[in-house]
Amino acid sequence: MNIFRADLHVHTVLSPCAEVEMIPPLIVERALELGIDLIAITDHNASANVHAVQKAAEGTGLTVLSGMEIQTREDVHLLCLFASLSDLETWQHEVDLSLPDELNPAEHLGEQYIVDKNGDYVRTEARLLLTSTTFTIEETLQRVSKIGGLVIPAHVNRTAYGLFPTLGFLADWWNFPALEISRHITPEALHNQFPSSQNHPLIQSGDVHRLDEFLGTTLFQMESRTLPEILMAFRGEGQRKVWIESIKIA
Repeated sequence: MNIFRADLHVHTVLSPCAEVEMIPPLIVERALELGIDLIAITDHNASANVHAVQKAAEGTGLTVLSGMEIQTREDVHLLCLFASLSDLETWQHEVDLSLPDELNPAEHLGEQYIVDKNGDYVRTEARLLLTSTTFTIEETLQRVSKIGGLVIPAHVNRTAYGLFPTLGFLADWWNFPALEISRHITPEALHNQFPSSQNHPLIQSGDVHRLDEFLGTTLFQMESRTLPEILMAFRGEGQRKVWIESIKIA
């Protein structure tokens, strides 16, 4: 078994709320500086920069998972992780059909840039990304699972778009493999505030919109840096496990 340090919630300049420094080579460089082995690119309702970050990471030792942060009809953020870029592209097609046909007000929300592996400008995504899709939480789970992906509620403790503050409950039938906490809470505090969270493994992510927001506090003990191995770690199968090494509260 190997131990891998991870941050599974990283944005690029495609997310309008991310800083312009969030380009592929700088993302890879910063993750490696912090000793992070595994990241997931999770832009808002979008995935056009995932491949560029994966290309930037080739030969560096950093693994970049294909992902997205979707906003559901309930205004809850969910991390959707996939085993391959083609699976993510299948999911992106479904998300595109679920988004409103509105333009991004860049002057208020920020630009949405698609870049290449060097961080050079390719084009601007004109469609509004910071919005809810038509998918409910349950529909998202069903659709992502059908493609073979994993769904993890993002920053469940956070007032904006967090599962517990937004809905006030965690339904048993959702069967999430894990929950993500933000940098602002400890697992103990989460369990005290929301007792139903005790039945789920936890990860802590940076929700990285700037290079100084990487955390890398989530550790996985598993054979390799793949989505099936991550799922087995969440389930505690075959000596695999996941834990938060140290809590960074800010």
